[in-house]
Amino acid sequence: MTDTDRLPQPAAADIDLVTVLHALGDPVRMTLLLSYADGAEHSCDPGGLGLEHLHKSTVSHHMRVLREAGVTTTRVAGRNRLVSLRRTDLDTRYPGLLDALLAAASS
Repeated sequence: MTDTDRLPQPAAADIDLVTVLHALGDPVRMTLLLSYADGAEHSCDPGGLGLEHLHKSTVSHHMRVLREAGVTTTRVAGRNRLVSLRRTDLDTRYPGLLDALLAAASS
């Protein structure tokens, strides 16, 4: 896989804590974070993410905010966009942050 297979995202060293926290300050994006926590790649289908009540363009907007903040990465596979959590990058940059956020969100 090459960088050209991925949509633009910040380098790991450029992930900013304030930007990450701002991106996760929305309930829909926290729902997405919980969905991505399993480590798998997910399609942009709102129904597959438990967000069937939202329009696809709204879900795409939230996914873009997460990607631009450095929380997720999006791989292009033909006409599909596959999203996954940048767990390693976030854990390296801010140890314990994801675990604390996931624990708080799931309680």
